[in-house]
Amino acid sequence: MQDDHQQHHEHHHDHEHHKHGHDHEHHQDHVDISDVSLATSATLHCLMGCGLGELVGMLIAMALSLATVPSIVLAVSLGFVFGFILGMRPLLKHGYSFNNAFKQVIIAEGFSILFMETAEVLVEVYTPGFMQAGLLDPILWVGMLCALAAGFIAAWPINLIMVKKGYRHQH
Repeated sequence: MQDDHQQHHEHHHDHEHHKHGHDHEHHQDHVDISDVSLATSATLHCLMGCGLGELVGMLIAMALSLATVPSIVLAVSLGFVFGFILGMRPLLKHGYSFNNAFKQVIIAEGFSILFMETAEVLVEVYTPGFMQAGLLDPILWVGMLCALAAGFIAAWPINLIMVKKGYRHQH
């Protein structure tokens, strides 16, 4: 079934080119399914690291009864750290040196993590009751899910652009 769909798409694509008189090689704005898949995978991978880091940061902040701003700083900092660690892990396994793995993650994941963390923090700060919620308060978990969804939405286009520019994630 997928092959039929792909053949139909290719036939339709060829037909459109002939109809408009374009040649087949200059359409670089076309989004390849493998690019979309890779961008989605990279974004989910980043989301796991950032989400885990933020969760650990929030738990530590709650245990230490930190104020709002230090709680945010701790959670975001750990989100970045966990995101980078999870990004570097597969590269190190594939034989990259620490320095080369770090450089690759800075380039391929840095912007993604920045946009993701920014969106997550904005949702958390502007969700009523989230910043004061305790571990068992439903608003904490609903807010966290909303923040993670916002982080994914913010980071996915960044990852797609990075993939299309050739900064391939090594997951």
